[in-house]
Amino acid sequence: MALSLYETSVATFVRTLTNLDGILDKAAAHATAKKFDSANYLAIRLAPDMLQFNRQIQIATDHAKRASARLAGVEAPVFEDNEKTLDELKARIKKTIDYLKTLKPAQVDGNEDKSVVVPAGQAKRTWPKGTDYLFVNAMPNFFFHVTTAYAILRSAGVDIGKGDFIGPQPPAV
Repeated sequence: MALSLYETSVATFVRTLTNLDGILDKAAAHATAKKFDSANYLAIRLAPDMLQFNRQIQIATDHAKRASARLAGVEAPVFEDNEKTLDELKARIKKTIDYLKTLKPAQVDGNEDKSVVVPAGQAKRTWPKGTDYLFVNAMPNFFFHVTTAYAILRSAGVDIGKGDFIGPQPPAV
């Protein structure tokens, strides 16, 4: 059975962003239980030279929508990076998921060997194959930022674990 480019890209982004949304719910509950403003999470970073939490979410959603759009050969929507609360970050995740769900497998599947052009400042980077772009650039960047957002919340004391990151698993047979 051939691996579907749609399933390995768009469907994976949707699943992971859905899990991330649930993680933000747990962060909000943690803030409520500890009696502090959940917006405090937005400025946390793991190290002084790393981006803060809200940027991790913004960049992760940007990678998901842009990569999927590039693989489908369409333009991705542009979102302002102006979220100041967990609810606004959750709304951004929802907007991204809603956009991703507009893409159909037929738009993505079959583009494995199609080149992908990515803006890189004033220049452009061309990936000769869609699969190279997805597996070497888009997915690693997406998961880096989702993992960093998870790690920031974990380091802030939010009770989350591997199961929250990975999400529900099918029953064992």
